[in-house]
Amino acid sequence: MLSEMLSPTVERAMRAIPRVCFVPPAWRARAETDEPLPIGFGQTISQPSLVGRMVEELAIGSTSRVLEIGTGSGYETAVLAELVGEVFTIERLPVLAEAAQARLQPFKYRNIRFRTGDGAVGWPEAAPFDGIIVSAAAETVPPALVDQLKEGGRLIVPIGPPHGEQVLVCIEKQAGGDTRWHELCGVRFVPLVGGTA
Repeated sequence: MLSEMLSPTVERAMRAIPRVCFVPPAWRARAETDEPLPIGFGQTISQPSLVGRMVEELAIGSTSRVLEIGTGSGYETAVLAELVGEVFTIERLPVLAEAAQARLQPFKYRNIRFRTGDGAVGWPEAAPFDGIIVSAAAETVPPALVDQLKEGGRLIVPIGPPHGEQVLVCIEKQAGGDTRWHELCGVRFVPLVGGTA
């Protein structure tokens, strides 16, 4: 299920998180499959191999501060919490935000901060971040997220129209604020809803 390209650190973090805890009861029989599953309200939990790839591409460490756009089920949030110093996670839908916090409570993480709101504007007062990971497709890269990256930090974001071809992109912030982009793979995500600045 997990990619052979994962580092031992990321693979260990993912194996520590039982995905079944983050899947609705009706889908728990398929929790261990490598496929996206619905979590309600038109949203999904991504397949584990893609979560692993996205987290790996962040190139984060134990002291990193990471912003997650799209808390969703809380699964990716938990994986990040295993790996980094602080996770700041934003969910647009209050019902999903509350459910994710309830699912994460038994894990007793002390390094997660939650917010309900527009992920496209980021979390400016907590910036800059070592990494930003976006779990919804933006038609264009929200400039606020690039602004909130540290120099050397990475933004992992799906780019493309809601029902068309999308590509997962890694954007690395260079010295002086310039950015370097490279495409990772084709993907299919729910759309990022909200502002773009």
